[in-house]
Amino acid sequence: MSLPVVDQTVTLLTGFGRYSLLLARAFNLPRDLKPSLYVRNVLGQLVQIGIDSVPIVALATAFAGGVSAVQALYQLENPFLPLTTIGTFTQQAVMLELGTLVTAFVLSGRVGARIAAELGTMRVTEQIDALEAMGINSRSYLVVPRVTAGVLMFPVLYVIACVVGIGAGALVSSLSDQISIAVFWEGARLFFKPYDATFGLIKSLVFGFVITSISCYKGYYAGGGAEGVGAATTQATVLSCVFVLLADYICAVVLL
Repeated sequence: MSLPVVDQTVTLLTGFGRYSLLLARAFNLPRDLKPSLYVRNVLGQLVQIGIDSVPIVALATAFAGGVSAVQALYQLENPFLPLTTIGTFTQQAVMLELGTLVTAFVLSGRVGARIAAELGTMRVTEQIDALEAMGINSRSYLVVPRVTAGVLMFPVLYVIACVVGIGAGALVSSLSDQISIAVFWEGARLFFKPYDATFGLIKSLVFGFVITSISCYKGYYAGGGAEGVGAATTQATVLSCVFVLLADYICAVVLL
């Protein structure tokens, strides 16, 4: 085994260990915990991660749903496919994949980068050291509210993404003059299974945890001034996208 491979393996294992320890120590909440302080932080993160992300998530999934409908319309050249296929294909694509993946990728850039940059800046300006000097568990104080808000808000954003994506697909289909909205919704309802929504909600919970926890890890251990913060932000975004894809595959294998 070559030396670079060994170095990369050691770096990977070390990073995973530090990531695991960060989360373990973060969620080991102190006995003298002040609930009001954490609740206020969680509420602030709910707004930043969830409410502020609604416009970009809605825009991205609207285009994703529209593209799915266009691709389904293209398949109408096959005479053996009924018109209701358009609604079925769009609904399945959005609820099983696009609603979660598009949302996750968008929020990896918006939320993940913001968290990493915010914590990285606090690290290089010694604000985290100041929290520790005051006797505050900086890991719990900074990581728990962000991860909690991510896990809570990603399913909400997934529901919004599904509504907007399928609605955009219905609009695009009706504008094509090939099918009506009534036929589209008939196809969407025809093969709808409640488990599809459950599957999407479970994935959104996992993605919310993955993105926020990785971003917190990269930001918390950032160093090297402004350049280090920039590197941590980039790494957080890239790693979030990679592990979202890995988590997506694992969820599909295990849950479907």
